[in-house]
Amino acid sequence: MNDLRLHSPAFHRNVAPITAAFAPWLDGRSGDVLELGSGSGQHVLAFAKTWPALRWWPTDPEAPQRASIDAWRAVEGTANVETPFALDAAADEWSLDAPGRPRSDDLIAMVCLNVVHISPWSVTEGLFAGAGRYLAGGGLLLLYGPYNRDGRHTAPSNARFDADLRARNPSWGIRDLGAVEQVARVHKLELAHIEAMPANNFTLVFRKAP
Repeated sequence: MNDLRLHSPAFHRNVAPITAAFAPWLDGRSGDVLELGSGSGQHVLAFAKTWPALRWWPTDPEAPQRASIDAWRAVEGTANVETPFALDAAADEWSLDAPGRPRSDDLIAMVCLNVVHISPWSVTEGLFAGAGRYLAGGGLLLLYGPYNRDGRHTAPSNARFDADLRARNPSWGIRDLGAVEQVARVHKLELAHIEAMPANNFTLVFRKAP
């Protein structure tokens, strides 16, 4: 039988610092967490082990990634990770509250790692629109990845990375934190915390208005 598990090298580098950054916001909580762009599934399985009182809902628009998540679920046997489903963050309707999907009134958090810079800006807009629609009052949107500050790159390596992204796809690129905050405010989310992370990344925590 073919092993459908994908392996992300970045997972081994960043799972520990991401988990530590998320801990103050997720420790002691219960409810449902929706992950956007779950990729290989390694992060969501690790998070599920760290926070067993939370029920995790992985999503990815790509079939190979969803197959990988299912394969990791089968190997790890984590009971609080649900079957992955396809979700395009840029879509107008996410069709939650359907069979096999989380109830929006139970959704205490959304998590999205390393997606904003490798997707069109419409995905970022859709991500915040969805958070505004579906998160419970006071719910959290936790993001991780590289961001510019005040229109400037935070390191020369990020400038090179941004140029490479835009050469690969002109609709991709490292986003400016100010622009992201502006979109968040439109959908009644405020930046509650920003934390510098290794390799010139950031953890951003947005909170929906009660």
